[in-house]
Amino acid sequence: MAIFYRRASWAGMACILTLGIPSDWGGAQSRPVLSFYGTTGLMDTPTAESMPDGALTLTVGHFGETLRNTLSFQITPRLSGSFRYATLDGYRDGTNTFYDRSFDLQYRFADEGRYFPAVALGLRDFGGTGVYGAEYFVATRHLTPSVKLSGGIGWGRLGTYGGFSNPLSVFSDRFDNRPPWAGTGEVETGRFFRGDAAFFGGVQWDYSDQLALLFEYSSDDNVSEVRNMGLDHRSPFNFGANYSFKNGFDLGAYYMYGSELGLVLSYTLDPKSAPYPGGIEEAPPAILPRDAIAAASWGVTGRQELSQGEERLRSALARQGMALEALDLSAGSATVHLANWRYDVGAQAIGRAARVLANTLPPSVETFTIVPVANGVPMSSVTIKRRDLEELEHELDGSWKSYVRADISDAGGLDRTEALAGVYPRFAYGLNGYLSPSLFDPDDPVRADIGAELSASFAPMRGLVYSGSLRQPIIGNLDEATRVSDSVLPHVRSDVVLYNTQSDLELTHLTQEYFFRPGENLYGRVTAGYLERMYGGLSTELLWKPVTGPLALGAELNYAVKRDYDIDFGFQDYDVMTGHASAYYDLGAGYLGQVDVGRYLAGDWGATFSLDREFGNGIRVGAFFTLTDVSSDEFGEGSFDKGIRIQIPLSRLSGEPSQRGFGTVIRPVTRDGGARLDVRNRLYEVTRGYHAPELQEHWGRFWR
Repeated sequence: MAIFYRRASWAGMACILTLGIPSDWGGAQSRPVLSFYGTTGLMDTPTAESMPDGALTLTVGHFGETLRNTLSFQITPRLSGSFRYATLDGYRDGTNTFYDRSFDLQYRFADEGRYFPAVALGLRDFGGTGVYGAEYFVATRHLTPSVKLSGGIGWGRLGTYGGFSNPLSVFSDRFDNRPPWAGTGEVETGRFFRGDAAFFGGVQWDYSDQLALLFEYSSDDNVSEVRNMGLDHRSPFNFGANYSFKNGFDLGAYYMYGSELGLVLSYTLDPKSAPYPGGIEEAPPAILPRDAIAAASWGVTGRQELSQGEERLRSALARQGMALEALDLSAGSATVHLANWRYDVGAQAIGRAARVLANTLPPSVETFTIVPVANGVPMSSVTIKRRDLEELEHELDGSWKSYVRADISDAGGLDRTEALAGVYPRFAYGLNGYLSPSLFDPDDPVRADIGAELSASFAPMRGLVYSGSLRQPIIGNLDEATRVSDSVLPHVRSDVVLYNTQSDLELTHLTQEYFFRPGENLYGRVTAGYLERMYGGLSTELLWKPVTGPLALGAELNYAVKRDYDIDFGFQDYDVMTGHASAYYDLGAGYLGQVDVGRYLAGDWGATFSLDREFGNGIRVGAFFTLTDVSSDEFGEGSFDKGIRIQIPLSRLSGEPSQRGFGTVIRPVTRDGGARLDVRNRLYEVTRGYHAPELQEHWGRFWR
């Protein structure tokens, strides 16, 4: 142990010892700064801080011959995850540009208090190439409200400057040496916390609410950058300043290693907030007194009066962005089937519909049963008392009271209700723009096409939908890619470059879909045609999903045929049967878990594990990985399929309700193992927005 302390860095030790001094400022919170790694830290070194819960950050950092681009997400208040794409000129051979993909995790397991600092455990580049591979424990505490100190111990890259024998060796000799990186892209747990360790630390002084001054001692010796990239590493001390703008941007300027100037630009998106906190949509109609409604002279005794009343109801709902599909009216109750074309939150659509019913139906109707319909199929049944609407409209706690008093149940028996005349057939079309990105091609890491998309749908009867879309790229460079797949598996996805280069006007999809309710809590779908950009065939699905429970189970069976590269009407000589058994669970607080087990497009068998977090305004961020019986050698670069997905609704940007939005899946590598068919309108996403867990999560918008 004497050798351990003698070889340790005096600067790192000083930081760690200072962290133990009692402070009256324990628990104080000043804003974190994002480091060159795109995570909470100083410059090279991490801190034991977390961004606000749910924060999504994009960071671009540049110094010398290194450019790092990092997307980070605060998954929970304590757990954060990051995906990094770095460009390193000459990293491997001193000449060629090397593109590196890596993932990080950090967990803060102790909060800052009067006597103890915040403490976090982190893994850098734990599932990538190992270029930035490191593990660490770090502690952070405030000395004053504006000064905070961080210090820690690191392994891997964070143990290469001022390193000493691994203190964990007292538990086992296996901690003495760090195995070389195997280069498989797998999670190499056998390297974690192995080899030499070193201390690191630093201080942040918030000079003002927007300007922070930084100093650190870094234990990263940048061995490969010095050897191959010409980095002049003269000193472990780094200095810098970070300025926070009020629109979410941060800009940092740094002097590093005694020789380099660096810049970091970051943007933080808070999914819990909105540019228009109250929304800018048209206000909902106020509930009218019943005597005023009686004056509207809706009578149910004569066919003409009933017809006129239905038309008034239909028109009033249409003004709120909804279509009346069926109506069952008696003296004391009314059941209405509604298709929602405007609102991305089911609770808001139901709330608007309830107001319309209260302002339109005869005063004698006391009970409203609202049946939201998707693709002609009833999703649930929400029963609301008229007197509750009148009583709770202006109460401060009216939202939760109205949810408690509402009855939400299955609508399986209501799919036989006769549709009103004129509802079917239904035709719709639209002309919109699209953005199709392609990321991480080593020849050009960012490619994209921008173009126009014409889409149309025709529903001749309830549950049956014909739809298609045509895309025409206008500008872009997807057709300039030249990389050829080297996959030893069937090229079920890795031929995407050929689809991009050999297509122009493309038939993105052309399908016939049939949706139905085979029984209570059951939903069915059959889809035939050109299912997606790369495959056509037949897809069938059955979903069991109770309206009031968090668990859903599904089964999908597909026959898929590979389409021609021109994305026209032809097919290639490759077909496969695929299918999955799926389990979905709503974990609450916006977290959604999913497991899919079955056969994939390349004929491999395995499972996909997913975790998503959805916020109240519709922004959704998730991650997934797939493990199959394809070996890492057969899979190729990356070893197994994994990625991050992000969805942002248009309403988040515009402030107006809309069911449109945009999203992307960030895959470090597109390979053939673990590839699944991309079928539109999978039943879990179609149904869950109108079931109790999702309605409860968003019921605050019932009165919006």
